Amino acid sequence: MKFATEYIWFNTTKKREYINITSEVEGVVKKSGVLEGMVLVSAMHITAGVWINDAESGLIQDIDEWLEKLAPFDINYRHHRTGETNGDAHLKSLLVHHEVIVPITAGKLDFGPWQQIYYAEFDGQRRKRLIIKVMGE
Repeated sequence: MKFATEYIWFNTTKKREYINITSEVEGVVKKSGVLEGMVLVSAMHITAGVWINDAESGLIQDIDEWLEKLAPFDINYRHHRTGETNGDAHLKSLLVHHEVIVPITAGKLDFGPWQQIYYAEFDGQRRKRLIIKVMGE
């Protein structure tokens, strides 16, 4: 079995940002030489997430608004008693989760129609990373 690991670093310009990372993941899979297997894509910070969905800009805005309704910024989160002000970012991360696994078939990501991989940043403007781990034959 082959394994390949790469890290992608982010330093977003906004507090919340959604970055299509599909091409980066495809590049790691291609470089790995794995033809059959899977790739794990995981945010390595508790205020970020990873999801698979359509790469349509209206949908991205809808997701952002939905997340803000479910976990709005609120200065009264108990977590803020620690001196932090990112309680909503932790909750948003729980809603989208921190990782996805994508099958690899014939050396390519085996997606359904329109599927893309996104890195979701909920407490940005500082350096964070993501791991891409390819496993297979």
